[in-house]
Amino acid sequence: MSSIPVTIAPFDGLSVCLFCGSSDTAHPDYTVAARAFGAATAAQGWRLVYGGGGVGLMGASARGAHEAGGRVVGIMPGFLRSRERLYDEVETIVVTSMHERKTLMYDQSDAFVVAPGGVGTLEEVIELLSWKRLDLHAKPVIFLNINGFWDILFSLMQHSVDEGMTPPSFLDAWVVCDTVDAAIAAIRDAEHTPVLQHDHR
Repeated sequence: MSSIPVTIAPFDGLSVCLFCGSSDTAHPDYTVAARAFGAATAAQGWRLVYGGGGVGLMGASARGAHEAGGRVVGIMPGFLRSRERLYDEVETIVVTSMHERKTLMYDQSDAFVVAPGGVGTLEEVIELLSWKRLDLHAKPVIFLNINGFWDILFSLMQHSVDEGMTPPSFLDAWVVCDTVDAAIAAIRDAEHTPVLQHDHR
């Protein structure tokens, strides 16, 4: 349960967080996939949790879910309201900092999908994987690796293992999917992940 004093409408089903970019200049394949992913979460009866923006992949995913009749909650720090432009058609929570945004996104989600994105997306997933490396959570992390976007990150992770900085078992901390359908299937497969034993963040 989050310690941040906000009110979010309750949701009894599975909540899936999508980390993704906010750039409107991204390759069209990424935007199409983000929109399709949003629509697919709605079709599954899941709630989409995302960064609250109406631009780039963020906006595409939220519109895809909302227009397909799904539940969506966006979480955005106030200072980004003009840059990422709130998508007001869905429930949106405005917080004061990036830290609060990530904390709420984590607390409100049962699984995480990482679509193509920039340094902000990279920062979000690295922190999430760091928590997993420290045994602070057991929530599924799934990379939506459209056009091999994240391959270079996986190479870096393998390099860290090869250099003895990271145990080989850490490479099992995430799942890689090349299509939206595969990512949805991976979430379904992970739906019965045991509840967390602890979360000391």
